[in-house]
Amino acid sequence: MFKKILKRVFQILLVLFIIIQFFRPQKNQAEGISPNDITKLYAVPQDVQLILKTSCYDCHSNNTIYPWYSNVQPFAWWLKKHIDDGKKHLNFSEFASYPIRRQYKKMEETNEEVKEGKMPLNSYLWVHKDAILNDQQKLAIANWVTAVRDTIKANYPPDSLIRKKY
Repeated sequence: MFKKILKRVFQILLVLFIIIQFFRPQKNQAEGISPNDITKLYAVPQDVQLILKTSCYDCHSNNTIYPWYSNVQPFAWWLKKHIDDGKKHLNFSEFASYPIRRQYKKMEETNEEVKEGKMPLNSYLWVHKDAILNDQQKLAIANWVTAVRDTIKANYPPDSLIRKKY
């Protein structure tokens, strides 16, 4: 009796698994480089561009390179939620559209997250071993972030770079 129930439950789960394969989220793949891409606004050295593409852009741009399991539900839904959350916090493809204060702050946060080993996420690194940052790459990002922040400071008044408290 128990075996029969277990078999029936398995059959139902299998049918549900097959059905959900037809409900796919929209992929995060834009046509070309956005006019608001960070590379359109600030100089990004080639080594840093490579680091960003390898370690950051899958979750923090409008162009994700998807792993094979992204074609299997419910993993695709989980990836979409993860990517949407990453882009909500920082989207390099839309960086130039951010207010200057936010650009300045996001550069500071980028440096902190990378330096503290919070980015890329460990869950991302399990599958993307090439995204693991070594000390030299972390230093390259830190130097680039500092250069961008210095550029912003040189071109905007200091009070425009901080959130006003009322």
